[in-house]
Amino acid sequence: MDKLKQLETFVAVTLRGSLTAAANAEGVAPAVIGRRLDALEARLGVKLIMRTTRRITLTHEGSAFLEDCQRLLTDLSNAEASVSAGGVKASGHLRITAPAGFGRAYVAPLVPQFRELHPDVTITLNLSDRVVDIAGEGFDCAVRVGDMPDSSLVSVRLADNRRLCVATPGYLKMHGRPRLPQDLARFDCLTLSSDASQTRGWAFQVPHNGSVTETEIMHLKPGGPLDCSDGQVLHTWCLSGWGIAWRSTWEVEADLTAGRLVTVLDEYAAPPNGVFAVFPQRKHLALRVRLWIDFLKHHYAQPEFWHSVST
Repeated sequence: MDKLKQLETFVAVTLRGSLTAAANAEGVAPAVIGRRLDALEARLGVKLIMRTTRRITLTHEGSAFLEDCQRLLTDLSNAEASVSAGGVKASGHLRITAPAGFGRAYVAPLVPQFRELHPDVTITLNLSDRVVDIAGEGFDCAVRVGDMPDSSLVSVRLADNRRLCVATPGYLKMHGRPRLPQDLARFDCLTLSSDASQTRGWAFQVPHNGSVTETEIMHLKPGGPLDCSDGQVLHTWCLSGWGIAWRSTWEVEADLTAGRLVTVLDEYAAPPNGVFAVFPQRKHLALRVRLWIDFLKHHYAQPEFWHSVST
């Protein structure tokens, strides 16, 4: 049996989560996948995967072997691409994830364009406002907006992102305007629920120990009668006059220009954070992932790109 095919099968089963899913992707019977895994484990003399009718689980040896297999297959793919007709040629399946609102406006439109350049790459795009476990759920790359927490993930900054407190003129006429970030406790604040992002709360730049020259970043977790795990819903609620929201400029810029929303607490707005491409720590990154990240960087560096997309 082909040793390379055994390795490819092992990786496919692990990333797809079952023998049946890997078999369907390849167009073969699950029994064929099972025989390849049996042959691989017999050749190595170790158990790589614990299989039940409901799930698969990697053994300790399987987890270590998976990283080596992915690196070997990536190196092989890159070596073939470097000598293929037409130069660099990416292939394989690319699984990417992004926040729902940002992803709809600024990631999804680029996916077909990327595949047009690399027709041998197939792509899955997941849009969700929860913080996706990239490695655990088998994603190659995530686009994330905001501060990057310390983790085992690698991040590449793609663009700046600035967040502002906004509300409708009607809401502020009825309830008044907050003068200090702490005043938000007296207002209806529209927040992302705890299973989404913004886990550190809303960020503001305030004087450090009363200094007039030094500042520090303060995080608040304001509350209110409404919260949601979907940022677009918060945006809609804000436009309907239900409270104050902390939103990115890419989302509310058109509403600010049209006067549908106005900003508050501008003097305390925190410096921009970022839009990042995030991926698991690996010695060798798959060619399709590297090209996707470069593709995003190129488009996000163009000021006209941000104005060409309707949100």
